[in-house]
Amino acid sequence: MTNPTTATTSDQAIPLVRRLDDPAADLAQVGGKGASLARLATAGLPVPPGFHVTTQAYRRFVTETGLQDRILAAVARVDATDAATLDRAAETIAALFTEHEMPPDTAEAIIESYRALGSNDIAVAVRSSATAEDLPDLSFAGQQDSYLNIRGVPALLDAVRRCWASLWTARAIGYRARTGIAPGEVDLAVVVQELVPADAAGILFTANPMTGARDQIVINAGWGLGEAVVGGQVTPDTVVIDRADGSVAERQVSDKTTMTVRTATGTEEVAVPREQRNRPVLSDQDATALAELGERIEALYETPMDIEWTRHDGRFFIVQARPVTTLTDARPLPEHDGADAGHQVWNDSLCGDYLWTSTNVGEAVPDVMTPCTWSLLQVFLGASMPMADLAGHRLSGNIGGRLYLNLSVLYSMADAFFLGERAKSGTSQAFGTIPPNLTIPKLPLSRWQIVRQSAGTVIRARKEIAANQKSFHSVVPGIPARCAELNARIAGTSDRRELAALWRDEVAPLFHMASAMLGAGARGGGGTLAYSSKDLHGLVSDEDINLLMSGGRPGGGALDSLGPVLGLARLARGDIDRDTFTAQWGHRGPHELEVSIPRPAEDPNWIDRELAALAEAKEGSRQDAMALLDQQEQARAQAWERVRAADPKVAERLEAKLDSWSSVARDREKARSEAVRVFWLLRNWVLRAGELTGHGDDLFFLSTEEILSLLTGADETSVLEPVAVRRATHDRYARLPPYPTYLRGHFDPFAWAGSAERRNDYFDATEPVSDVPVSETIKGFAGARGVVEGVARVLTSAGQGEQLRPGEILVTTVTNIGWTPLFPRAGAVVTDVGAPLSHAAIVARELGIPAVVGCGNATMRVHSGDRIRVDGSRGTVELLRE
Repeated sequence: MTNPTTATTSDQAIPLVRRLDDPAADLAQVGGKGASLARLATAGLPVPPGFHVTTQAYRRFVTETGLQDRILAAVARVDATDAATLDRAAETIAALFTEHEMPPDTAEAIIESYRALGSNDIAVAVRSSATAEDLPDLSFAGQQDSYLNIRGVPALLDAVRRCWASLWTARAIGYRARTGIAPGEVDLAVVVQELVPADAAGILFTANPMTGARDQIVINAGWGLGEAVVGGQVTPDTVVIDRADGSVAERQVSDKTTMTVRTATGTEEVAVPREQRNRPVLSDQDATALAELGERIEALYETPMDIEWTRHDGRFFIVQARPVTTLTDARPLPEHDGADAGHQVWNDSLCGDYLWTSTNVGEAVPDVMTPCTWSLLQVFLGASMPMADLAGHRLSGNIGGRLYLNLSVLYSMADAFFLGERAKSGTSQAFGTIPPNLTIPKLPLSRWQIVRQSAGTVIRARKEIAANQKSFHSVVPGIPARCAELNARIAGTSDRRELAALWRDEVAPLFHMASAMLGAGARGGGGTLAYSSKDLHGLVSDEDINLLMSGGRPGGGALDSLGPVLGLARLARGDIDRDTFTAQWGHRGPHELEVSIPRPAEDPNWIDRELAALAEAKEGSRQDAMALLDQQEQARAQAWERVRAADPKVAERLEAKLDSWSSVARDREKARSEAVRVFWLLRNWVLRAGELTGHGDDLFFLSTEEILSLLTGADETSVLEPVAVRRATHDRYARLPPYPTYLRGHFDPFAWAGSAERRNDYFDATEPVSDVPVSETIKGFAGARGVVEGVARVLTSAGQGEQLRPGEILVTTVTNIGWTPLFPRAGAVVTDVGAPLSHAAIVARELGIPAVVGCGNATMRVHSGDRIRVDGSRGTVELLRE
């Protein structure tokens, strides 16, 4: 290869092109991928020949054409949490790159280097290499584009320009924004290498990526080029090498159904010939030879490495190597055809054998969802929860119109990262204890597949949450004012397209941001409470432990879950007026995430009814919530004094832990309240869309995307066609009682509801429920300590609250914030659904009301008028007299 053309920048000649093995090919000139390949090639490792198109060539292109300023202007307008702004910026920038030709001297340098590889038509791989890529503390793999089997000069120059443009895809812009890399600080080089006509390829880890073990090398192998393996389209063979003696310690041969092959115009995925599918890709000798290469590369970098390799005619080549960064140190409505043309089947339990739970999410969404709410909840869950669907297995499901979470996904991921027992301990605080006779089906994926496909998601989620935590206290307090402003603009909008634009530009971004802030606010796990409770046993009484574990801290103020009932007490005392109370709490209610149901503040008689119920409770010698809270705070302070007297060091350590937990609990509650406020805004937007289109509440039976298409000129007949059948389906499901808390396998809501043996606690398609008797003892979680005997009042909705007499024991399926005003009237609380961090447990602990939650079958065993004993310390409910 002759000397390439050079250009001068800052008085230093920097070439537009460098040889692949040029020792001067550093990060600033050839990017992370290029610098790594240059290091490998210089060290004599088997790297396919090629060359670098340096960052200088990219900078020349964007500066001489005037693109750089236009690119930075487009990126300056993006919001990293708003996909729409990222997409618009990416589209704008992509168009800019197509408007200009490559400078002649750059093209000449690339052509000269290409011909030096051997011919004018040699097949090459053209890969992007950014200056913020493949670094020890970051994992940017896949953020920019690569092109395989590029032949000829015109195709090569086009591929280089497309690589340059891929520096500004929506995904790359958003990822850099979330990881704190300024747009002006990143450049792009391009690596051009001879394409190895590989018969096999894969990935090698010089430390076990699942366990972190440094004494093992793990090799994954598949047929053809490596894209199917790297992209996860095929389950590869796995070979584990013992580094002590180089022997094969473990081998798993998979059914390899897909491989990537070269074609005349590029590459494509094809089926693996049947005779090869179950044949091992690597012999023991091959695996040992690869492991030796891996050890050489690790020694070169002095850190565990993630290495991509290929094989051709028995010879191995290294095509990429980067430090291992992961070692341990809206889905559409499910519209299946129904039993007749007038109904649909909404049932994600039919998608596979999983264990689903409604604990936790059943509190937030206790209703059968309308299609509009379901479409919104997909966005909400995607932004607020750090996990995602895994290889097509859904994390959240719509089962008979009700929201469920897939425990099989959560526990399979926990097991893949060797966090099984720890995860069970932590998630039991939120999801309760799984019935002992229920088995959690694991996903039909290997541990390698789960780790490979989820590691990037987990890392990105952690970084996004960390970024949101930094802005949490500046962003969340501003949501009420922003909602008020947008509500006024929605009400004043008279044009359909203007309303659609308002959604895209302002309402949807606020919705995404508020949902993401809930994910940041919910960062703390309930394990703190469980572990701290163990530290206190034997030190002070169980009653004191219950007081200290409530989450409240002296002088810390009340959780937002108590806000409506405390606000009502302040209103009754004259401390605040009605407008203040409505502004603060008018959005909170028992159905606050279902957008088709009005908010409490939309009812003009709402406050009067609540005040009348409060007055009735006082006449029944029950204290209001403020008095109960004051009592608890005084008792909690006295309990801390007893802990300090018993062991000052333990007290100091636990106070720090519980202070942290209390802060987390308040952030979570505040973020939840403001996210719910945004759901009211979403409801108002749908209502206004119904007014402008003349279709009213029919729009609650469309997804948000369908509503937007209606507003922007789509054919109304075709968009509205499914409304009637969806409305009928919704009404049909809504007539059924709430489904069991846990569902295993295929669940038919109608067959279950019609069964004389149906249970509320769980359903298992693999085992007849009649084989497991309903427990004679009603047992759940010790939600809040204390023992109370009294008359039970079984309620199915918060709207029946007037039936609860002061001092009666409230028994129901599940509670949420809409039930909170009933708590001061209740002698105790018992729920079918719940866990230590559920609404009923938290509020009861804060107010000092005995509670047993997550009983599973309390509403089956207890009837209104029964006399029962609730032992919140032991988590039991005893039926004394029917």
